[in-house]
Amino acid sequence: MIEFNFETDFKLSNPEKYIDWIQSICKSEGYQAGELNYIFCDDNYLLNLNQQYLDHNTLTDIITFDYTAGKIISGDIYISVDRVRENGDLYHVPFENELLRVMSHGILHLAGYKDKKEEHIKEMRSKEEEKIKMFHVEH
Repeated sequence: MIEFNFETDFKLSNPEKYIDWIQSICKSEGYQAGELNYIFCDDNYLLNLNQQYLDHNTLTDIITFDYTAGKIISGDIYISVDRVRENGDLYHVPFENELLRVMSHGILHLAGYKDKKEEHIKEMRSKEEEKIKMFHVEH
């Protein structure tokens, strides 16, 4: 089950389209969507999680807690809408595209992709672009 939770004023328009897209991402990576919770929040909310659980004192756009078992992708994906908006402005991309990038980024982490080393970052960015394009294809 894919659920969206909002700890801020932000709301997804047409959540069913996002659910179909997330299921397609999982399937395209050889997985099935299990229990996936997207929690949309602000910078302060995510900073508190970052400090409490990861011992990081920095702002970030996403934190993913992985509960994947076998080929069933499950997890809690926290997204700072503030960071997504600011990063979209910084990189001159529309808010929706940056949101799709971050949403797919969480799923890709749950599917085993990393992003700490340069070669992993390149692979992650390529996969994100591939998944963003999938959103714009009717299912």
